[in-house]
Amino acid sequence: MGIDRGTPPNTQGVLNEPVAPGILTTASPGIVIVPAKKQSLWKTFVSVVTVNPRMTTGFCILGFFVLLGLVGPFLAHYNPTGLSNDLFQGPSAKHWLGTTPRGEDIFAQLAYGTRSSLLISFVAAIGSTLLSMVIGLTAGYFGGWVDDVLSFLTNIFLVLPGLPLAIVIAAFAVKGTWTIIAVLLLTSWPWGARVLRAQTLSISQREFVGASRLMGERPWRIIFSEILPNEIAIVSSGFVGTFIYAALTEVALEFLGLGDATTPTWGVILYWAQSENALLSGGWWQFVPPGLCVAVLCAGLAFINFGIDEFANPALRTERGLRKLLRLTKRMKVVA
Repeated sequence: MGIDRGTPPNTQGVLNEPVAPGILTTASPGIVIVPAKKQSLWKTFVSVVTVNPRMTTGFCILGFFVLLGLVGPFLAHYNPTGLSNDLFQGPSAKHWLGTTPRGEDIFAQLAYGTRSSLLISFVAAIGSTLLSMVIGLTAGYFGGWVDDVLSFLTNIFLVLPGLPLAIVIAAFAVKGTWTIIAVLLLTSWPWGARVLRAQTLSISQREFVGASRLMGERPWRIIFSEILPNEIAIVSSGFVGTFIYAALTEVALEFLGLGDATTPTWGVILYWAQSENALLSGGWWQFVPPGLCVAVLCAGLAFINFGIDEFANPALRTERGLRKLLRLTKRMKVVA
């Protein structure tokens, strides 16, 4: 019994489009596969954030501090470094968070300090992440003597304790905002570089990377166009972790008096609170607000990091979160 090769199979009612690249589907007659509408970048970001309750909480906390840094200075009725006759007063309608022994308004200092602290930590985290990406991806892809040199450099910085090294460098350098940023950048990049190197060593052996090499693609294009997109979750998690480290270390350095004491930041507020014996004098309003801001911000960033881990690692996803994630990542819908 022969096969009639001239008669095509019955495919009426079936739209021959793959659900995902490289994945073919088999549909029954009467079922039409309709592509879902393409979401905008903002809607996709909101959908990803709202998938995980921890990530939602973290972004709400981060958004509050960003809003405080942007709008807070306009709500403050006083200059953060301006002196007044209201010396060491507690919170009141006139001074929402009280004043210092020199008559400075603490809410004004906190509002301006939020902007400065977030900016310093963000710039340091961005610079550290970019540096760790370049070193980690380069070492993992090229291997050989390039990997040996970069791994040796990374191991040196991994062995050195970060905070003591930052204190020593800041103590001998010129005090200022850019000195703090440089110190944070110098002491925070090796962890991310080590993780990215290990991941790049694994991905560089995959078939699609080998195919790119055979096609004559340049190494830097392969690194940043083929390998890096598969490590976005690791890079994002490393950036948030570096942000936390930078925020805590920046406050620690300025609390020790190694920053610019004339620029209001959370660490500088704590430095003056310690110098003026606010704890012994009962002036809790001078050190509780900045300390609480540091703790809540780092907790929010940790929630974001947990959410990124659950989004990237299927083993950490809860059943409820997995259902939401499946609905989010679904690109096609079946209409009977």
